[in-house]
Amino acid sequence: MVKVDIAGNSVELTMEALCQLATNRKASDLHLKAGKSPVLRIDGEIYPTGIRPLTDGEMCDLIFAVMNDRQKRVYQETGAIDFAYPLPSGDRYRVNVFSQRGLTSVAARRVIRKLPTFAELNLPDLALAKLCDLHQGLIIFCGQAGCGKSTSIAACLEYINQHRACHIVTIEDPIEFLYEDKMAFISQREVGTDVVSMEEALTFLMREDPDVVLVGEMRNRDTFEAAVRAAETGHLVFATLHAGSPSSAIGRILDLYPDEMQNAVRQNLAFNLAAIICQLLVPSCNPAAKRVPVFESLIVTSLARKFIREAEDEKLEEVIKGRMAEGMVDFASSFVQRVEKGWITHDIAYEYAPNPDAVRMALKGIGVRQGIIR
Repeated sequence: MVKVDIAGNSVELTMEALCQLATNRKASDLHLKAGKSPVLRIDGEIYPTGIRPLTDGEMCDLIFAVMNDRQKRVYQETGAIDFAYPLPSGDRYRVNVFSQRGLTSVAARRVIRKLPTFAELNLPDLALAKLCDLHQGLIIFCGQAGCGKSTSIAACLEYINQHRACHIVTIEDPIEFLYEDKMAFISQREVGTDVVSMEEALTFLMREDPDVVLVGEMRNRDTFEAAVRAAETGHLVFATLHAGSPSSAIGRILDLYPDEMQNAVRQNLAFNLAAIICQLLVPSCNPAAKRVPVFESLIVTSLARKFIREAEDEKLEEVIKGRMAEGMVDFASSFVQRVEKGWITHDIAYEYAPNPDAVRMALKGIGVRQGIIR
């Protein structure tokens, strides 16, 4: 039995002990790397744990102890595996085990046990509630890893759970948030536990009589086509994508197809897409929150559909800036709103905004109107 010093106590080296340490310190992530001391990510910053460096053998022992035979086999064959790891306390971690330079590494993300509300996440509640009230269409949440996409979708699904009698089906790899049936009843399927693969889960999806569907990340053509198929047959579908803007999200989807198929994909998107919401998490200066989200959101109006059909994606920015539907906002305006309401500083806005010049001009205009020169 290998023991390590954690918070001044000598304890057995286990994944449970390390994850519990992350929970106790309110970390969002735990990182393990052979030959290095474990580290935590807290409020976006990396902090040492003070635990001695772990050998590759110790890393394999502690992580293999919480993996089943299938997960071990997949990791050994592919060099990576995702799975959910629950603590006895009820906390859950989304664990990614991966090989780098022939050694084992782990990235474990803590999943908040309590399902958050729009208000608790500082999300635009009225705009998102209006989207959640839809009964058909594809809603895509975009952003880099760790920007809160999954948490925002969880808030949307919980809102629907509290307000609509329906069947919600989630297909997850792995399951993150756990839901309790309220007005809705919810079926959660985990790839590798409840179904062999994402493709097989998507094959059977329509036979499960869903009203609302979560397909998770659209990683390939099969996932995208299943999401569109569910939307066009009268379902509200949530999905995620790694993209920085609505136009780049469309570009990422089109990249899944050869040139000769892209026009047909555009027609499908134009008909079935309901909204694209791009999200960033930035450091806050308000003691009420360590980090706050900023957004760029496209509600797909008739004009937006026209631009998507006609391959004029660059004009979608005009639709957003024109506020042609309630809930639309561009990143520059969202950053300005956060500054005006005291959530972030000017410097943070300039550092994190995709277009800092637009934010700077907008804030300068506000300062001039208020008699303040910044």
